[in-house]
Amino acid sequence: MKHTLSVLVEDEAGVLSRIAGLFARRGFNIESLAVGPAEQVGISRITMVVPGDDRAIEQVTKQLYKLISVIKVNDITEVPCVERELMLLKVNAAGSTRSEVIELAQIFRARVVDVGEDSLTLEVVGDPGKMVAIVQVLNRFGIREIARTGKIALVRESGVNTEYLKSLEAKI
Repeated sequence: MKHTLSVLVEDEAGVLSRIAGLFARRGFNIESLAVGPAEQVGISRITMVVPGDDRAIEQVTKQLYKLISVIKVNDITEVPCVERELMLLKVNAAGSTRSEVIELAQIFRARVVDVGEDSLTLEVVGDPGKMVAIVQVLNRFGIREIARTGKIALVRESGVNTEYLKSLEAKI
């Protein structure tokens, strides 16, 4: 199972390196990693997607807390969250297929950010599922390059679980 960890750390040199080293020493993989300033000056938020069972994640969490710069670790996997990712996608779009690629991009609310002679570069923002879906749809045109940020997430203050609501909507 993939777990999403939200880690608050002191914003100082070497923190990310120490955290990555901790994961490497224990043989854990980090599938996605995003780091940026948090709501307080001098604090950064690291959002990681890490595969592992509950026991392994609990062990990693305990090890993270042993690092001096780590302030708080939350496993937000099962908590209702707002999740987003950014992807830049360069896709083949010769004259004959260009309008179709643009039409499909609009369905996903992707923006064209660069136009080449025979390609388009798209900016896609959304949840990780949206990223997978647009890649699958545009794959038949030929994808030249992909650059993705890691997933970022914040707990929903409303407590509304949109995944649960989507599943109810699908049954109707």
